[in-house]
Amino acid sequence: MIPARVFPTVLVLCVVFGFCSCKSEKAAEYQPAPTVTPPVISTTQSAERPSKIAFSSTRDGNFDVYVMNADGSERKRLTNNPALDADPSWSPNGKKIAFDSTRDGNRDIYVINADGSEENRLTYNPAFDAAPYWSPDGTKIAFTSDRGGNLEMYVMNADGSEQEKWRSHVHRMREHGSSPDGKKIAFMSDRNGNYEIYVMNVDTSEVNNLTNNPASDGHPSWSPSGKKIAFESDRDGTNEIYVMNADGTGLRNLTNNPTYDGHPSWSPFLDE
Repeated sequence: MIPARVFPTVLVLCVVFGFCSCKSEKAAEYQPAPTVTPPVISTTQSAERPSKIAFSSTRDGNFDVYVMNADGSERKRLTNNPALDADPSWSPNGKKIAFDSTRDGNRDIYVINADGSEENRLTYNPAFDAAPYWSPDGTKIAFTSDRGGNLEMYVMNADGSEQEKWRSHVHRMREHGSSPDGKKIAFMSDRNGNYEIYVMNVDTSEVNNLTNNPASDGHPSWSPSGKKIAFESDRDGTNEIYVMNADGTGLRNLTNNPTYDGHPSWSPFLDE
């Protein structure tokens, strides 16, 4: 299953900063799912300009933030803390990564440079603050918090100042985001009994199921070209990072690790 460690209530962020995004889940542990037979996996991948994928993993004993090339190579651990570090999100210029952590006692939002240096804590609230997401211009960060008593969406400047509630909206659809050209929205939904990755055409509202697997698939993240989507899935018995073409073809496992790998966040092109 998709990990239940974050947010018992599903929260949708839609049309904030002029884009769609949401992250919400709350709990303390991830639970592995029963092994299912995976489909035939394609080993081909069309060329992309240089980019990376940040993700959460327990491969070194506890939840930390890692980064790898978009083809799954050269994995690097960015955080090294006995607390939980998760939910990475790239800044639009590719220079920083926001994430949430329990390193100071409760869940708060932090930012580091893309190489893991210069940690900066942004929220100092005794409540639960998690699931950061950058605005397209990089000036603001949206996040989920229960500081008002319920899980709601908040927004702050990228330096942590001027934190304010955006709005609350609860729905069983979650984790969705606009494609780079703004024409499609990728999201996860359990509308057919288990979580799958769907894509909706913004103009026609046509929705297509891209994964269609008895396992749980979630947390989609578009490549900067809009040609591919990274996501997490427990289809091999534990959460892994997969990538597929934007039409659902060309599925490939990027992590191949017996521990948890999830919450992928694709960087912008890094050669700009």
